[in-house]
Amino acid sequence: MRALYVCCLLLSLAATPALAQTPPDSATTDPGARLATFAARYLGTPYVYAGKSEKGFDCSGFLYFVYKNFGVNVPAGSRAYAALGREVPLAEARPGDIMVFTGTNSAIREPGHVGIVYERLGTDLKFIHSSSAKTANCVTFNLLSKPSYTRRFLKVVRVLEFGEALK
Repeated sequence: MRALYVCCLLLSLAATPALAQTPPDSATTDPGARLATFAARYLGTPYVYAGKSEKGFDCSGFLYFVYKNFGVNVPAGSRAYAALGREVPLAEARPGDIMVFTGTNSAIREPGHVGIVYERLGTDLKFIHSSSAKTANCVTFNLLSKPSYTRRFLKVVRVLEFGEALK
């Protein structure tokens, strides 16, 4: 199990050079950045179908776990993200916002995967999520500009109103 964790962690950090773990700016004052930084503690945690604990997560279970630690209730199923929060323009996405994607079949335009905005890299977004992909199969970083995510992208939603206090 430890070998799987180390392998997933190395894969998540090596997947793309721009994905090296660096905390978002203002991580100490911005609640969304604090949440994203907290989420990064779980890089390499194995993907487990329906998992929502430190032993393993699926995508929505990961968000459920992370947001719960900040006193915010979010669904434990990705389909429920269709009506969650306030949709924000992609250009206004911030750390801590939720990225909603289709499942693996991008022709079915309904939520099937979710992640957390980690940081903005120029015009791109780096996000953290629990991936079932054979190349990761764990909590990892990805970029929205990666074609497999660009074609599946649905929207960004905000459940944290910036300025509200988080623990």
